[in-house]
Amino acid sequence: MKDANRHLSLVLGAGFAALFAAVATQAADIVSDVAPPAPRAERAPSARDGYVWAAGHWEMRGRDYSWVSGTWIAERRGAHWAADRWEQQGSQWRFIPGHWER
Repeated sequence: MKDANRHLSLVLGAGFAALFAAVATQAADIVSDVAPPAPRAERAPSARDGYVWAAGHWEMRGRDYSWVSGTWIAERRGAHWAADRWEQQGSQWRFIPGHWER
């Protein structure tokens, strides 16, 4: 009986984890019918050991775009930073958050 309860708990836990991951992915998907403004000119500071510069980008806040200034991010050895960006897909714009790539 304990094994059956343990198995049921594992199956339910995995199901909830998958559901949460799917909902979190959908919630993070930001799409707009309005193109973002042109990027602002931002001077990257001098190199800083152990960090990479993540350039500023436009974020959607409500129905308007808001500029987020660049910032330093702790370096990950063997990976490079793919900057936040907006990609056009048909008549819509989809926000692609910055992330590490190997």
